[in-house]
Amino acid sequence: MRIGVIGGGAWGTALAQVAAAGGEALLWAREPEVAETVNAAHENRLFLPGVPLNPKLRATSDLADLQGCDAWLVVTPAQHMGAVLAGLDAGGRPLVLCSKGIEEASGRLMHEVAAEAQPGAPIAVLSGPTFAHEVAAGLPAAVTLAVEDAAVGDALVRRLARPNFRPYLSDDVAGAEVGGAVKNVLAIACGVVDGRGLGLNARAALISRGFAEMTRFGLAKGARAETLAGLAGLGDLVLTCSSTNSRNFSLGVGIGQGRRAADLLADRRTVAEGAFTAPVLKRAADALGVDMPIVAAVCALLGGEASVDEVIEALLSRPLRGEGV
Repeated sequence: MRIGVIGGGAWGTALAQVAAAGGEALLWAREPEVAETVNAAHENRLFLPGVPLNPKLRATSDLADLQGCDAWLVVTPAQHMGAVLAGLDAGGRPLVLCSKGIEEASGRLMHEVAAEAQPGAPIAVLSGPTFAHEVAAGLPAAVTLAVEDAAVGDALVRRLARPNFRPYLSDDVAGAEVGGAVKNVLAIACGVVDGRGLGLNARAALISRGFAEMTRFGLAKGARAETLAGLAGLGDLVLTCSSTNSRNFSLGVGIGQGRRAADLLADRRTVAEGAFTAPVLKRAADALGVDMPIVAAVCALLGGEASVDEVIEALLSRPLRGEGV
């Protein structure tokens, strides 16, 4: 199975590295200089500098070159996935969605966006606790690969699995997507806690209560609780809420230190998806009647509607209640 990877950022390059270790892999990058350095120097100097890439990995800046691939890993930013897929002809080949977010304009999850753009293609979701530079360097990682078609899932797992990269198969596509999207927003909140110097106790409490919000929303969207408690949910949440390697966590740290969210977002080459996901997630939660106070607090900070001290005070003064509520 020849794998095409759509998106030459850090995560796309890391996944292409995994795919190249098990067979043919072709990476598409929008930036011609990325394709050139991957082919000539076996390095993505723009988005993943210092990580040697498999010499068998080839790259292109012509999307049409991916038509010869048997399956595509789609690693474009979530807000651009629909437009990219609409310009392709998957021809019934599997699409593995590897971006985490909710479409800002429509409120749809990524598998819903992909199904409209490519109605004949089997849709899978790959998600889990993964920093791109560690995966590309060959350090151990495990992910959820969610797809409703068991035969497609088995073929993809066999093709992508490596001793240091373990996909666990699931049929809960919605659960894998909800976990990946919500954790980005919660990571911003955890970064604020760190940037404000509120301590490790506060961060642990926020992760726990954030996971409760993720679970409430996921169940309302048809996800299963065990998926949200697995790699694509709790696993990814813990990783993203604990390290400045996370773009979303780093954004929150800057906000917690008193910088304006708009300035931090304008200064970034890579995308902090949680900033786009937060407002649409809040709207979706409100429509479903799901209480997500931490998500609402992040929205207030991103929109400049409240200060860090004001949102902290609001969260800490909420009425006392049972933990399961």
